[in-house]
Amino acid sequence: MEDFAPKWYAQRVIGDRPGYTLWEWAFDHAAWYVERAVAKGNQAGNFGLYKWEVDPEEFAVITRLVPGQRYPVTDRAQLSQDVKRVAKFLGADLTGICRLDRRCVYSHGYSHAYDGVTEQAPIEIPEEYEYAIVIAVEMDYGAISTSPSGCHLAAPADGYSKMAFVAGRLAHFIRILGYKAIPSGNDTALCMPPAVDAGLGQLGRNGILITEKFGPRVRLCKVFTDLPLVADEPIEFGVAEFCDTCRRCAENCPGQAISFGEPTDQPLNISNNGGILKWPIDAEKCLRFWVQNEGFCCSNCIRVCPFNKPQSWLHGSARFLVRNAPWLDPMLLRLDKLFGYGKKIKAEQFWASLG
Repeated sequence: MEDFAPKWYAQRVIGDRPGYTLWEWAFDHAAWYVERAVAKGNQAGNFGLYKWEVDPEEFAVITRLVPGQRYPVTDRAQLSQDVKRVAKFLGADLTGICRLDRRCVYSHGYSHAYDGVTEQAPIEIPEEYEYAIVIAVEMDYGAISTSPSGCHLAAPADGYSKMAFVAGRLAHFIRILGYKAIPSGNDTALCMPPAVDAGLGQLGRNGILITEKFGPRVRLCKVFTDLPLVADEPIEFGVAEFCDTCRRCAENCPGQAISFGEPTDQPLNISNNGGILKWPIDAEKCLRFWVQNEGFCCSNCIRVCPFNKPQSWLHGSARFLVRNAPWLDPMLLRLDKLFGYGKKIKAEQFWASLG
């Protein structure tokens, strides 16, 4: 990937353009605070709230458990459902389980500072970590609707802080049960393939997981564990067929990073994995626009996606038709445009909506 770090991390003076003011900058960084100050999953793996192990002496003091004590497992299916309930209480909006596909684990990890310097270290996850608990947290619909202004930044930022909050605590819960757990955000392993394997959604044209409940408006994290669980099955609810017809994400991508063509198993560049049939994303073009956008990122491909809807009987009915009547996809797409879904709203509209 091209080296955008000097521009991306450079100090900047924030102007007074609507949606790009110091107010929005502060809003974004407040939402980031748990991730950047405590979790640091975007800076390093095996660190902060994503730490792989807790010091045994510290752990013994905190838990006050007899060494070697372990929760007995007699029904793996029931345990799997109970773990999902705990995850929901701790902040997960969606939770699924899959076997850990080690092709998804990164060969090396990088600990990076804001000057772009990286330090490489090999990643080795022991074989006993058989399962991945994959978690999705919802991003705010209203904030995403202001993309690509500075106002929308708080939605993914808040997602990253919640990821660490949920994954770190769920891993701690599993450790207290007497089992091993590795919490992970963007570090350590890919998120998308495990999320698909765990039945959370399907891969869309925009290169993002499309969930049935929230569309692409989620952030993903996971916990690798040796807890004896039962894996979920992948799901299909019409995403691939709909994306064949719909090109709204490609039409509205300011960096022109999303393909208009057919899926392919060939990579575009070093940022893609080959061998999987999908719509590859040009990550270099995507990041280049972020830099050009005064360092504010972009979520247009999430904002305009027809699956990105708040919950209602009307949108639930549309999802039912996408799943069961794919020949109606062109009509549903026309209605989506007719009713004005996916349009950008101004920052002042978002602030007014908060009351």
